[in-house]
Amino acid sequence: MTGPNPTDRGKLGSKIHLITDRNGLPLSLGVSGANMHDSQGLEPLVRGIPPVRSRRGPRRRRPKKLHADKGYDYDHLRRWLRGRGICHRIARKGHESSQRLGRHRWVVERTVSWLAGCRRLHRRYERKAEHFLAFVAIVAALIGYRRLSR
Repeated sequence: MTGPNPTDRGKLGSKIHLITDRNGLPLSLGVSGANMHDSQGLEPLVRGIPPVRSRRGPRRRRPKKLHADKGYDYDHLRRWLRGRGICHRIARKGHESSQRLGRHRWVVERTVSWLAGCRRLHRRYERKAEHFLAFVAIVAALIGYRRLSR
């Protein structure tokens, strides 16, 4: 699960994919090679969201809305999300500025910075992707614990 990083002189690297709720709690995590496009990681992440028990009614298995940046602006992703009943807000390439989605995206960027604050994730020491994903999950659980204990 490593690949040549296009922005770092072709060094091998990994990318952490993340879906959070509106408070910054990680809901679904994934790891891929640095050369994999972000749009290819969306479907496994949405499928990986666990059912959430609400105070009223049945468990929710999918989010109502999904905010994403221009890297996810593809018609097949829009159709797939619409087929699952998820209202999408994806910025269009060349039409919309990223500023409008910025007020929603900062929550995800803040959570990514919390993940990057862990030295073990800042530089990948593990050879196996499963081990690296396990450390990402441990840090995500710590983030959730800190957010919910307040």
